[in-house]
Amino acid sequence: MPVNESNQNRPTPLRARRWLAAAGTAVVLVAASAPALAIEPFTANYQATYMGMKADGRMVLAEAGDNRWRYSLDISNSLASLSQKTTFEEHNGKWRPLSSSDTSKVLVKKSDKQAEYDWGAGVARWSGDVKEDRSAPIKLQPGDMDALMINLALVRDVEAGKPLKYRMVDNGRVKQMSYKVAGTEQISVGGEKKQATKVVNTDGDKQTIAWVVDGMPVPARILQRKDGEDAIDLRVTSVD
Repeated sequence: MPVNESNQNRPTPLRARRWLAAAGTAVVLVAASAPALAIEPFTANYQATYMGMKADGRMVLAEAGDNRWRYSLDISNSLASLSQKTTFEEHNGKWRPLSSSDTSKVLVKKSDKQAEYDWGAGVARWSGDVKEDRSAPIKLQPGDMDALMINLALVRDVEAGKPLKYRMVDNGRVKQMSYKVAGTEQISVGGEKKQATKVVNTDGDKQTIAWVVDGMPVPARILQRKDGEDAIDLRVTSVD
């Protein structure tokens, strides 16, 4: 896996931890509440760049039976790894999470979080390496999703012309987010030129930009910026 070996560009452990946090935020954008459209299994390969640090990654959506799906994101190199997994179901025309996990490792530092979405009781609960102020159960609302599912929901809503307004229930918190369409651009996907719809979310000094290509099940590119500078750039290289 390609990694910049120079001391000047090689990320420090702190930089690597920030990279993991940025990767999680960039890749997982938010959740959606519009009616679900038909989805199909896929495997998406991509490359990430963050402060000179390069890594290869993969997103996979697989059927789990009984209208359930397993969705995962894995990214790693010689210094760090990140793995996010979600099981969700189609219920009354919508997607809703059932369980998820979020694990990361930066050198010797590890983190492991688990989530359970109990729709019968109407609450979401977290366990593992969760901050104390985020360990309390959160009341669920119809349409809530976890963060990872945005990669499907954002594409769905852009293609359907739906409002890009979402309520995310993830990592012991609720967050409302809104994306705006910022026109179309031509981007490169695996060496081929594709026309993409560009959507932007601005949250204080942070900005997330995603490019959605018609027919592609995940954003073709996700760019996260902070204080006007690029923090992470994630580009899909192929989808099977």
